[in-house]
Amino acid sequence: MCALAAAAESCHDEGAPGARRPTQVEANMSTMELPATGAQSRAGDLWGGLAAMLVALPSSIAFGVLVYSAIGPEQAGAGALAGILGAAALGIIAPIVGGNGGFITAPCAPAAAILSGLAAGFAAKGGMEPDRIIALLGLTALLSALFQLGFGFARVGKLIKFIPYQVVSGYLSGVALIIALGQLPKLLGVPKGTHLVTMFVSPDLWRWQGIVVGIITIAAVLLAPKLTAKVPAAIIGLATGIAAYFALSLVDGSLLTLAGNKLVIGPITASGSFLGAVSARGSSLLQISPTDVALVLSSALTLAVLLSIDTLKTGVVLDTLVRSRHNSNRELIGQGTANLASFFVGGMAGAGTMGATLVNVTSGGRTKWSGMAEGVFVLLAYLVLGSLIAWVPIGALAGILLVVAFRMFDRSAFRLMLNPSTRVDFAVILTVIAVAQVELIAASATGIFLAILLFIRDQIRSSVIVNKRDLRSVHSKRRRLIAESDILEEFGTEAVLVQLHGNLFFGTTDKLFSELEADLSRCRFVLFDMRRVTSMDFTAAHLFEQMKARVSDSGGELLFSSMPSGLARSGDIEGYLAQLGLVRGGKGIRLFETRDSAIEWMEDRVLEAHGSMEEDEGAALDLGEIEIFSEFEATTIDALSGAVTTLSVPAGGIICQRGESGDELFLLRSGRVSALLPLDTGKKHHVATFCRGDFFGEMAFIDQEPRSANVEAVTPTELFLLSRARFDEVALKYPSLAGTIFERLAVAISKRLRSADTELRMLEER
Repeated sequence: MCALAAAAESCHDEGAPGARRPTQVEANMSTMELPATGAQSRAGDLWGGLAAMLVALPSSIAFGVLVYSAIGPEQAGAGALAGILGAAALGIIAPIVGGNGGFITAPCAPAAAILSGLAAGFAAKGGMEPDRIIALLGLTALLSALFQLGFGFARVGKLIKFIPYQVVSGYLSGVALIIALGQLPKLLGVPKGTHLVTMFVSPDLWRWQGIVVGIITIAAVLLAPKLTAKVPAAIIGLATGIAAYFALSLVDGSLLTLAGNKLVIGPITASGSFLGAVSARGSSLLQISPTDVALVLSSALTLAVLLSIDTLKTGVVLDTLVRSRHNSNRELIGQGTANLASFFVGGMAGAGTMGATLVNVTSGGRTKWSGMAEGVFVLLAYLVLGSLIAWVPIGALAGILLVVAFRMFDRSAFRLMLNPSTRVDFAVILTVIAVAQVELIAASATGIFLAILLFIRDQIRSSVIVNKRDLRSVHSKRRRLIAESDILEEFGTEAVLVQLHGNLFFGTTDKLFSELEADLSRCRFVLFDMRRVTSMDFTAAHLFEQMKARVSDSGGELLFSSMPSGLARSGDIEGYLAQLGLVRGGKGIRLFETRDSAIEWMEDRVLEAHGSMEEDEGAALDLGEIEIFSEFEATTIDALSGAVTTLSVPAGGIICQRGESGDELFLLRSGRVSALLPLDTGKKHHVATFCRGDFFGEMAFIDQEPRSANVEAVTPTELFLLSRARFDEVALKYPSLAGTIFERLAVAISKRLRSADTELRMLEER
C-alpha cells in the first residue's frame, strides 16, 4: 500500500485557474501535442481516456486506501474498491451531465483529506463500529453532492470568472511547483517522508533505475511531437518509460519482482465485491439519524466547497488549453450528480482533477466521450489489466507530470519584476505561489484579497475628476447678450462644473475632496456632472453632504446633473441619494436632468447677483426684424409675408416632435424655446435654446425628412412658420432669394456644428 500512496502522490495535482488573455502560460500549454478534431476526435478521445486512466486509477485507489485505513488497517481493501468505483462512476457520469469536453473527474486530495480526517476522528472516539463510520462517510459524500447541486442551480459557478489574473498566474505557477516538488522524490526514488533538503544532499538515497526511467520518459515526451503527430506524446512517453524499465531489468533482475517493489505502482487488488459494497452502503444508510446529519454537516459543506473550487479552477485551465469556454454552473451540477452516483455505488467523492485532465487533453481528449472512456477504462483496467497496470513505473509517471508542471509555470511573470510599475503585481503572484505550497485554498483567498487591495490602490492613485471648468470656459446653449457675456466672463469663477467618472467609494472620496477643497471655499455653485459615474457607496454620499454644507456656508448650492440611468438596482445613484435624504426637499442637493440646464441655471444666478435682470422681450418681432431676413428689401419681405403663417404656443407647449413629418422653418417672434433629443432611457438631451429673433427647423426645411428632435416652449412663444413649398413659390419670383437664404442657413448650421464639436470634445476629454 505504500507503493500505492506514493503513486497517488505522484499522479495527483490540484486544480488551478487559467487566464483568458494570451500569456506565456497559455503559450507553454499550447505547445503540448493537441491532436486534430473531426475524423480523428473519437480516436483522440480514446487515447485521452486511456492516458487519463493511467494517471487517475492509481491515485484513486491510494486515496480510497488512505480514507478507509483511517478506520482500521483491515479496511484497506474496501478503500481500494471504493477508489476504483469512485473513479469509474465519476468518470462516466460527470461528462454526461456536465457536458464540458476534456474534463476528467476522479477521487482527489481534498476529498481524501476531509474524509480521512473525519474517519480518524470517529475511530478515535471509540465505540463506533466500522460499518457505522463507513455509513457516516457515505452520508458526508451524499450531503456534499447535494450541496454541489445546490451551488450549480444557484449559479454560484459564475463567481470563478472574477478571479484576477495575478491570482491566476500565481495559483497556476504554485500548482506547477507543487507538482514538481511532489514528483521529484518519485523520480529520484527516495523513501517516503524524506525531507526535501535531505533528498537533494543525500545521493545515496537515490534509485538510479527510477532516475533513468524518468529522464528517458521526459525526453520522449518532449521529442514525440517532432517525430509524429498521430500518437499522443504522453502515450509515447509512458510506453518509452515502461520499455526503459524492462530494459534495465536485464541489468538489475530485482526489477522483475513485484512484491515490495517501490519503483512500480504495485498490485491493485482489493477484497470485497461491487454488489457487496452497494448492499452494505444501502443498509447502513437506513440507520442514519438526524444526529448523524449534524455530526457530518459542516464537513460535508467544506467538502462541497473544496471540490467545487477544484473543479472550476480546472475548468478555467481547460479553457486555456482547448480555446473554449466551459459552463461553470452546468459543470457544478454535473459534478454533484456524479458524486451522487459515486455514493450510490459505494465509491469515493471527487472533482475535476488537473493532472488527469491535462493528460487527457494533451493526449487527444476533446469531448465528453474522453471522460466517459476514462471511467470505462478504469473498470476494464481493474477487471482485465490489473496485473499489467501494476508494472507501470512511478518514474515514468513522474517524468510526464514534470513536463506538465514545467509548461504550467508562468515564467513570464518574472518580467514584471523588471518594471517598477508592475513589481507590486509580481509580489502578489509570488505571494500566491508561496501560500500555495502550504494550502491551495488559502492561496486563492490570499490572492483575491491582495488583488482587491491592488484595485483600491489603483483607484486611490487615479482621480475620478475628468475635467473642471468655470463659467468663463463653459457656457450654456442659451444665447446671451453681449453685456451678459461680459458679466459671466468677469464673475464666471463663482461657479464651477466638475465632470466625474468611475466608482465613487471610500477609496476615491478623500482625493476628490482634496482636489476640490479650494473650490468649495471660493465658489458659490459647484455642479457635478454624474453621467459617467458607475457606482457610489455611503462614504461618497456622506462626502457630498459635507461638500453641500461647505458650499452653503458661502450662500451657494451644490448641484447634480445627468444622473446615470439604465444601471442595475445597485447602481441607481439618484434613488440611493433620495433614500439618504440628500436630494429631497428644498434643502437637498438640486438635481438637473441635463448638464446644460444646470449651467444655464448657474449663469442666471450669477447674472442676477451682479445686477443683470432678464431682458424684457417686448413686442413680437415683425418678419423683417428676424435675423435671417434683416437685410432683405421691403418688396422681398412683403413677398415672404404672404408665404408665412403665425403660431402661438404657451409655456411648456410642444412645437414639434422627433419623427414628425414637416418642412416648416420656425422663426421666433418672441419667447424662448428648447430643442430636446429624446433618449432610450426616457431622459432628454438638451440640444439648444433659441430666443427671440432666432430660427430652428432648418434640417427638415432643407432635406424635408422627419424632425430630429423635440422643441418645447420655455416661455409663451410667438412664431412665424415658413413652409418649404410656399418658399419655393416665392423663390420663383425672386431667383436670388433662395441662394441668399440657403447661404445664411448654411452659416448658421456651421456655427451650430462647431458648438456641437465643442460639446463632444468636452464629453470625450479624460
